[in-house]
Amino acid sequence: MFTLDIDGVAIAVINGTEETARDLFTCDGFKEDIQAMKSDGKVLWNGTSELKIRPATEDEIEIFEDALAEDDSEEDAPFEPDMRHAKSAEEPDEDEDEDGEDDADIVFLVDIDEDAGLDS
Repeated sequence: MFTLDIDGVAIAVINGTEETARDLFTCDGFKEDIQAMKSDGKVLWNGTSELKIRPATEDEIEIFEDALAEDDSEEDAPFEPDMRHAKSAEEPDEDEDEDGEDDADIVFLVDIDEDAGLDS
């Protein structure tokens, strides 16, 4: 698993290879989303800071696994951007193999403001 770190803040974790993490965290659609999304009234990404991808820590992996377990147990849960963006960040890539790498999930490690301004 890999973590997206912006300005020293762990923003999101993805379950996948480093290549998958780089592809999803740096795709145009995801970058647009994190520029629109806010946590405590502040945008997640200012559009210029480095998007650092690093191996996830044990604590981040535990948060990720707990979030997926909670999501699985609450079928009618309210909007959770972590799962929604995992789907929207996917882009077809002819070079990917058929082992399910495009089914990666993203879990945000920061609280996302309800009025994040996202459509879909």
